[in-house]
Amino acid sequence: MSEALWALGRGTGVVALVLMTITVVLGILTRSGRPAFGMPRFAVTLVHRNSALIGTVFILIHIVSLLFDPYAQLNLIDYFVPFVGAYRPFWLGLGAVAFDLIIAIVVTSLLRRSIGQRAFRVVHWATYAMWPIALFHAIGTGTDASSGLFILLALACFSAVAGSVIWRLSTHFQLRGATRLDRRIDPSRIAPAPEVKEIQ
Repeated sequence: MSEALWALGRGTGVVALVLMTITVVLGILTRSGRPAFGMPRFAVTLVHRNSALIGTVFILIHIVSLLFDPYAQLNLIDYFVPFVGAYRPFWLGLGAVAFDLIIAIVVTSLLRRSIGQRAFRVVHWATYAMWPIALFHAIGTGTDASSGLFILLALACFSAVAGSVIWRLSTHFQLRGATRLDRRIDPSRIAPAPEVKEIQ
């Protein structure tokens, strides 16, 4: 039974990492205001939200399965208070920090209309801190962290997020954004005012 719980905890943790990577990448692409992967913006936003929701479910399964696993020896407080666990306290503490950030993001998402758009966005930016913390947590605590397959997966996740961030901050992106703005305010596209003839 303990081996099954341990396998479930590992598997759901890896799946959650992949889903959160997809969430972060699509979140960055959505901010561009342009279609991505041949999909319109609303479709990218929908996939972004669904991957975040499913990823959160897998995180909860990950946590619950390891809570009942005697090998992990985790207490409920270990999931909320960082760096107090008996099993690899630093790396486990990173997981607790990431989980606390996820809780804040989920709560503010549910209370989005009550707290306002600005407060929601400020907390939502925590996603960019949560993702690398979760990645390091997976590398430091995962028993499969040294396997070639997991290393390739971690590199793929890192490359996807890093690539999307570089693209978002690139000069090419900014120039295209400026081009859209210039087109909207280009004086040559504004029709001249009709001449008014004086009445004699």
